[in-house]
Amino acid sequence: MTALAEPEPEPEPEPEPEPEPVTRVGRGWTSALCLANGAIWVGWYGPLQILLALQAAELAPAGTSKETVLAWVTGAGAVVSLAANPLFGAVSDRTTGRFGRRAPWIAAGAVSGAGALLVTGAAGSVAVLALGWCLVQLTLNAAFAAVTAAVPDRVPRLQRGSVGGWLGTTQLLGVVLGTALATAVGGVFAGYAACALFTALGVLPYVLLHREPRLPAEERPAFAWGPFLRGFWISPRRHPDLAWAWLTRFLINLGNTLVLLYLLYYLRDRLRHPDPEQGVLILTAVNGVTMLATVVAGGAWSDRVGRRKPFVLWSGLLMAAATGLLAVWQTWPGAVVAAVVLGLAFGVFTSVDFALMTDVLPRAADRGKDLGVINIANSLPQVAAPALAATVVAVGGYRVLYLVAAGIGVAGAVLVGRIKGVR
Repeated sequence: MTALAEPEPEPEPEPEPEPEPVTRVGRGWTSALCLANGAIWVGWYGPLQILLALQAAELAPAGTSKETVLAWVTGAGAVVSLAANPLFGAVSDRTTGRFGRRAPWIAAGAVSGAGALLVTGAAGSVAVLALGWCLVQLTLNAAFAAVTAAVPDRVPRLQRGSVGGWLGTTQLLGVVLGTALATAVGGVFAGYAACALFTALGVLPYVLLHREPRLPAEERPAFAWGPFLRGFWISPRRHPDLAWAWLTRFLINLGNTLVLLYLLYYLRDRLRHPDPEQGVLILTAVNGVTMLATVVAGGAWSDRVGRRKPFVLWSGLLMAAATGLLAVWQTWPGAVVAAVVLGLAFGVFTSVDFALMTDVLPRAADRGKDLGVINIANSLPQVAAPALAATVVAVGGYRVLYLVAAGIGVAGAVLVGRIKGVR
């Protein structure tokens, strides 16, 4: 009697995105996503910390200050970032390919960003420098929007503080590594090339090893330009918690951006540091080490107690205090102490604020777009800070600049109390 052949098992169906995930993610998924996140921040902060400032000083036309050139270039890039992050977030929400909604944009954004970094590094004029940096912001924001949206797609609410902490860790390591690559490899273009290579390679483990939930084509909403464009406006009246959370993040990030934007010039022109580039690297490393002490622990603690607002409040106040130190204690030891305090506070803020933002999202189907709108609170300070900082430094110097930054940070921290729907 001939044995019947066993039927071949049916292929495992593609997982569909859940409105609210309930299964905890594992270490492998978290590690791969965090590496991709860190790679994007390498591409951003190698230029922002060192390379753009050096190019601005070299390419500034006669009669134009390096501060003004740097302000125009970073401001133009930030304007692009304002539009790119929510736009690519919304597009990824609607992506129906077999590789998932987020992974294709992470891969395309990082690879294109690497090419844009090479264009920026080869700039021979202020116009090309600005164009290259705008392309960097466009492409890397496509990748970043998809990375951040992957968290509420896959991570349960009471694990988001911990995952946010690890994302914050790799964000900081990306800043440190980007700064190190910019200073260690020798030469401006070599610094850009090193950052570009790391950015492109760092996203590969997530893209190649982890399959994402797939959006079935029949579940994608019909497209029309009017509703699509109107969707980027999230009414503060209908969603007040999101509005207050956005304003908190914007003000605290604005204060932080005012501190970082002219840090190289502050060390060179105010503190007369003998090697300001090395000084920026040291302060960044000190800030990073102290941030590592609190970023994961703060997020995990917030998950355990089920509270977000007290962590955001007190970390914001401590960050403002660190900024105030730069105004009243203008010495190299003062800058080091400020970096320590800022790192401890920013670690807690980074992880818990990220979890807070995912807790106030209005709709599961629009996570990428809504997080993109929230991320405007990260990029808009890059537009506002250059104009504000240049004016304040011209009128009152660095002491007044850092006092203004501290006051802005205090305002942002206090406003978190207006959020009612999150403990």
